[in-house]
Amino acid sequence: MTFEIFLVFLFSYIFGSIPFGLILTQFFLKKDIRTVGSKNIGATNVLRTGNKFLGAFTLFLDVFKGVAAILLTNYYFPNLIYLSGFSAFLGHIFPIWLKFKGGKGVATYLGIIFALSIQLGLLFLACWILIAFITKYSSLSSILSSLVIFLFSLMENNFELNSYLFITFLIILYTHKQNIVRIKNKTEDKIKL
Repeated sequence: MTFEIFLVFLFSYIFGSIPFGLILTQFFLKKDIRTVGSKNIGATNVLRTGNKFLGAFTLFLDVFKGVAAILLTNYYFPNLIYLSGFSAFLGHIFPIWLKFKGGKGVATYLGIIFALSIQLGLLFLACWILIAFITKYSSLSSILSSLVIFLFSLMENNFELNSYLFITFLIILYTHKQNIVRIKNKTEDKIKL
């Protein structure tokens, strides 16, 4: 069992840690995304390069790596899917290849949520779109949507799922701490919908 835990942690972390935003911008634009905008490797910052296709492709791949980790784990080690999801999520935020400075984890989190429950994934998307439409803040949409997912999951009375969603909500809150300060100071960039 110890070997299985280590194996699931390792391959899920590696999946999650693939920095698609960095790879795509370096390959197609000959730019280091870590020198652009927020210096983040995620899809939102890739959009700041002005290339919508690369932004969308980064989003797709960051979501996909969360889905892939869960599906693979569910096939071989279904009792370890929450460990897999958490490891992939941490891999995106703290990739070993980039000195543990990665993205904010939201796209990979979304992929994990969809792989765990299509209902929760759709609820997250609906909340994110609604909050983004009202506030025009991507960061606030991500924070509040992950909170809604956690609160909604409490109705399912699944301790493992509830614990996973609570911990990931706290981490998403942490990864957006600078965004929260900027929202408070009214200096946060708004998204154009």
